[in-house]
Amino acid sequence: MINIDQYVYANKLLAVHPAEKSFLALATMVACLISTSIYTPIIAMVLMAGLIIFKAGIPVKFFSHLMLLPITFLVIGELTIAFSISDQPGGFLYHFAVGGTLIGVTAQDLNKAALLFSRSLGAVSCLYFLALTTPMLEIISVLRRLKVPALFLELMSLIYRFIFILLDSAASIHTSQSSRLGYVTLKSSFRSTSQLFYALFIRSFQRSQAVATALEARCYQGEIRVLEKKFPRSMRNYVFVIVVEMTLVLFNLYLGGGKFFG
Repeated sequence: MINIDQYVYANKLLAVHPAEKSFLALATMVACLISTSIYTPIIAMVLMAGLIIFKAGIPVKFFSHLMLLPITFLVIGELTIAFSISDQPGGFLYHFAVGGTLIGVTAQDLNKAALLFSRSLGAVSCLYFLALTTPMLEIISVLRRLKVPALFLELMSLIYRFIFILLDSAASIHTSQSSRLGYVTLKSSFRSTSQLFYALFIRSFQRSQAVATALEARCYQGEIRVLEKKFPRSMRNYVFVIVVEMTLVLFNLYLGGGKFFG
């Protein structure tokens, strides 16, 4: 996951104003979530994937690996929506019996699962676009301009920082354990994993105390302020976002209720 930060600071859209990228990501995500058609989120996902790969220059392989994470989670979750339980065979496209109970799928459930799946992937692709093209400090800067409470922004900043600290510490501990054959057998793997979590907890507590001491030494008053980079604004980008969102809305109105099944 540390690679995400590396790609963020090397992507080709880094010079674009973060408010413009945030506007595009947020508006498209809302269009996906309120869509009544399974096609609109798919179009949005293709658009975001194109911007990420061709405009931002993020490698296809890396983006594909990121998308596999939510897809795996969503497929497992969609199974609970796609399958129904009944004692009557009517309405099932396919079913099988377990004892006296029928388990199967209906066209309505499959359409509902497909709509939820497409909405979720569309929204996730919007978040990936923002996460892979905009550094966290710039996202926080945009949220500060939107009058988001300072406490929420401070938590975001500290949590984001500690994610990378914990990942780096976990990798160092795991490497040290592996060099001592800590993961040779299943039993030793369980023991080493438990020791890793214990050591990680202690180290994270020590790091948090060090950060708190450093903040107090710098007269911390409840808000961390950093120098914010100035970005040029582009009306062309705002027009592009408006055209994209209007197109998605028109697609949704035209294709609303579109179904894969039945």
